[in-house]
Amino acid sequence: MQRVNIEPMGEKTEQPGGTLNSQKRNQWKQTLLTSSEGRLLLVGVALAFIYTAWLGVKLLWSPEQSQVLIGMTAIDIMFGRAACMAFGYSLRLGHGTVISVCIIVETILVLVFYPLFVFSWQHLLVLKWLKRIMERTHEAAERHKEKIQKYGVIGLFFFVWFPFWMTGPVVGSVVGFLLGLPVRLNMTVVLVGTSAAIFGWAFFLRQLHEHVASYSPYAAMTLMALLAVIIIAGHLLLRYPRRNKS
Repeated sequence: MQRVNIEPMGEKTEQPGGTLNSQKRNQWKQTLLTSSEGRLLLVGVALAFIYTAWLGVKLLWSPEQSQVLIGMTAIDIMFGRAACMAFGYSLRLGHGTVISVCIIVETILVLVFYPLFVFSWQHLLVLKWLKRIMERTHEAAERHKEKIQKYGVIGLFFFVWFPFWMTGPVVGSVVGFLLGLPVRLNMTVVLVGTSAAIFGWAFFLRQLHEHVASYSPYAAMTLMALLAVIIIAGHLLLRYPRRNKS
């Protein structure tokens, strides 16, 4: 992948703004179509569009179910898979719905965020509205980089699998990039680890739900809702101290 090389502005190197912007646009288009990261971004955006369109159709035909799916999507993006799945099971959704939503959402997050991070790292693309998220993700990846490096691909797999804050697929993909893993290997490990984690959570939460439901169905729903609230609260408590320090 080639970086955009811009010479310092001076008397001899001064170029019209329109020409420089045109060169940037052409370089960006070429990178988007020819690089592995660019193709990943296009696939991620396409999946996001299809998923959003599907939610829109569901909103017309089944408003109540669509609202639940939108809520699950928002919770997964903001607080992770565990809170999303606990929320889904608290509403008595089946394995197929809960697992599918989590896999789709987290796959889209990786396919969109990872290329944007790489382009930002290489100064090919600068998005001010994503700058803080990029910095926070980079900081988290750097903190875990040495630990994962000891175990290589297996370490990255378990890093993505573990249900702790800032150990999910997005941070994992950035760690893989910082370790110099090829794009295909990085994406394979991250997405397979994510799917394994989702199935693991599904088995645990479903078993817990069924066990408690044998005593009282209301107790099971209350437990799942309480678990989702605890996970969300834990994420918020971990976020705010970092913001105060920064």
